[in-house]
Amino acid sequence: MNVNNPSKSAAKRSKVWRWLLVFIAAILLIPPVGLWVWSTTGSMEPDGVAQAALESDDRVTVVESRNGVQFWPADLATQSTYPLGFIFYPGGLVPAEAYAAHLRPLAEAGIPVFIPSMPLNFAIFDPNEAADIISLYPEIESWAIGGHSLGGSMAAQFAGQSPETVDALVLWASYPADNLDLSLQDLSVLSLYGTRDGLIETGVIEDSRARLPQEASLVPINGGNHAQFGRYGFQDRDLTAEISADEQLEVVVTETLTFLQAVRSGR
Repeated sequence: MNVNNPSKSAAKRSKVWRWLLVFIAAILLIPPVGLWVWSTTGSMEPDGVAQAALESDDRVTVVESRNGVQFWPADLATQSTYPLGFIFYPGGLVPAEAYAAHLRPLAEAGIPVFIPSMPLNFAIFDPNEAADIISLYPEIESWAIGGHSLGGSMAAQFAGQSPETVDALVLWASYPADNLDLSLQDLSVLSLYGTRDGLIETGVIEDSRARLPQEASLVPINGGNHAQFGRYGFQDRDLTAEISADEQLEVVVTETLTFLQAVRSGR
């Protein structure tokens, strides 16, 4: 007659449970670890032009921290209120600093700019970061939000969820998600895109007009590509631009600043 030894049976069950827990932990842990490695090794770094734009001077005060980058108009430092603030979400895998050269000119023109650093450099992990920024600066009377690529889609999502808070949306090589309809929202929108974008088809952006307010402005940048909306070098799968990075930067700054100045003045 075979009789099971209780202590041996308990030890066997304990061993099975330990291996099962290890297996479950591996399944849960591997994707985040893999994503972390990808995001930290694959991120694009700001070039020299972007780095130079991070220096404070008599026109702009630059504040850098682990939470991102802020550009404050130096001549408004003594003001008790600011007419308009601009929050900008970086593209996927792109650090906040890579957009310094494109966004600093807005602060030079009197608009405070906030570029938050996103978890693992993906705005999708914190699309409501703008809410924290807005709550910290009640002295800013109205807000615009924008972003590049994935960051623009997350900015559009926030704008759609915050109609009482956000007055304007700026999209760089980006568009609202297919399930997001902003067409009836009282929202000023500017969408800039390059005709040589290798990551987002021009037709996809043009088709997004139906999900934007009727007066939204879609502006193509002839010869511009995806990566030159920032200063971080060439991006995999992108097309070679037919204009220089400096030329595309100038167009992006001019169009964005003209749009935001109109928003600020109430036009």
